[in-house]
Amino acid sequence: MPPHSNDTLPTSLFTAAQVRAMDRHAIDGLGIPGLELMHQAGTATFSALRRRWPDAKTLSVVCGPGNNGGDGYVIARLALAAGFDVRAYPVGPVEWLRGDAAAAFAEYRDADGPVLNFIPPGFEGAEILVDALLGTGLDRDVAGEYATVIEAVNEFPGKVVAVDIPSGLNADTGAVMGNAVHADLTVSFIGLKQGLFTGAGPAHCGAIVFDDLDTPPEIRLGQTPSSRLLRSGEFALLPRHRDAHKGQCGHVLVIGGEHGYSGAARMAAEAAARTGAGLVSIATRASHSPLLNLGRPELMVHGVESGRELEPLLGRASVLALGPGLGRSEWAKALFDAALNCGKPLVVDADALNLLAHYPHWCDRWVLTPHPGEAARLLDLSAAEIERDRFAAVSALQRRYGGIAVLKGAGTLIAGPDGVPHVARWGNPGMASGGMGDVLTGVIAGLLAQRVPPFEAACLGVRIHGQAGDLAASGGERGLLAGDVIEALRACVNR
Repeated sequence: MPPHSNDTLPTSLFTAAQVRAMDRHAIDGLGIPGLELMHQAGTATFSALRRRWPDAKTLSVVCGPGNNGGDGYVIARLALAAGFDVRAYPVGPVEWLRGDAAAAFAEYRDADGPVLNFIPPGFEGAEILVDALLGTGLDRDVAGEYATVIEAVNEFPGKVVAVDIPSGLNADTGAVMGNAVHADLTVSFIGLKQGLFTGAGPAHCGAIVFDDLDTPPEIRLGQTPSSRLLRSGEFALLPRHRDAHKGQCGHVLVIGGEHGYSGAARMAAEAAARTGAGLVSIATRASHSPLLNLGRPELMVHGVESGRELEPLLGRASVLALGPGLGRSEWAKALFDAALNCGKPLVVDADALNLLAHYPHWCDRWVLTPHPGEAARLLDLSAAEIERDRFAAVSALQRRYGGIAVLKGAGTLIAGPDGVPHVARWGNPGMASGGMGDVLTGVIAGLLAQRVPPFEAACLGVRIHGQAGDLAASGGERGLLAGDVIEALRACVNR
């Protein structure tokens, strides 16, 4: 089977232990020699780097003492045979090599491949540097010689290719284990590791290519995916009937906008409208009510100063977006309580999540959309602990609070009751600015209003939000505003 590019990656993701089990099944159960798989991995990586940089003629390979290093020696041998100027840099004594890795090293030496037992500055000016240092079995922070080598790799001015996974990146969590290689290209084998796609993974992997090494599909079908990648075509909105009217498209009520934070409620409301909600209202501080629909008169704005004043609006809404700019005052708590008790579907964000952390509830009709700091408060952890294992965090949020949990960040995760998180790959660093979360809240609420089921609404909302961010960033990421993303939503929901 040919390797997969970024646009056609398989959707099934696995833990490192699962992929090791696949590898063992291929060798022990199906009788595929381990050295043959190593040759396939080296061939897949060398082919991928040649496709990406066809004019390159110099290549260096940093090889560790395990099978990842063995893959590196195969790559070095293939590059040598193709006329490259090649250097291999063993890390650790080559006498430590065993089995297939030792055989791959011997094949490279038999081809008169150069081996340098030290790493010169800049790797002698090679155009491409291959990271074959550490594989997926890393279970502690890198230290000593390995940390020094990773630092040298990250100072290399040319292109870096990671074999299976960037060294130092946790294959299961996407967390950096002390230090990790920043690659321009990562070629992953047998089964895709979930840590490549969230947390620090996207920043360290560069482009990702997958190759199954011609192993039969049965070795992957024998493992239940630990998570899944979202595809562009999943959970698509259906075209509207020609006789559709606004009453069929739902009514979103955005609840928020404490003094000084009215813009958050306005952005969430406008995002819901741009996503296709039939009607959108805002319940906010009375002093804001004459102002929030200036420039967007389609929004209906109501001043409310108590939970009792909110009740008539709750009765008319089909979906609530609770939290944008809500604050944590007595006013906020009164609106929070009224919203939670009304029985309507909710999207809960921002200060409503902070209130939820203080006054825990369990509910099966909401979508929670925390960033790592909010998730930390909800789970009584630190933000660093959340980022250390985002998959565990999003699953814990869903179990503790019910409904659907969306953990925002690089590689946003969505978890529902089935226990298999979904991973989104859209979005860009330009979206690291105020108001982006309010826009996502409005998008998901707008989809719920159009009767998209909650898990689908969360997945589709994250995708549309990220795609709109990417479209809005076509003119540059720095300086991207939440309002720019709102303007791009209409194109994305109509694809």
